[in-house]
Amino acid sequence: MSSFASFLLWCLLFFLCWPLAILALLAYPIVWVLLLPFRLVGVVVTGVFRFLGALITLPARLLGWKPPAPAAG
Repeated sequence: MSSFASFLLWCLLFFLCWPLAILALLAYPIVWVLLLPFRLVGVVVTGVFRFLGALITLPARLLGWKPPAPAAG
């Protein structure tokens, strides 16, 4: 969603229900902090899978195999 559309939705929410808008504004940083460990776990799991993929393909790459280039388009 574009930032301008988000701004317009925020203004509409503030105009129609300003206590809910203020609650959302105050709750956003708390929710962000609570979800931060899940983001970190996602980064770690992605790193582990990429490491395992590199480890599995290491013998083939040492023998000269190159992964195919992604298809353009």
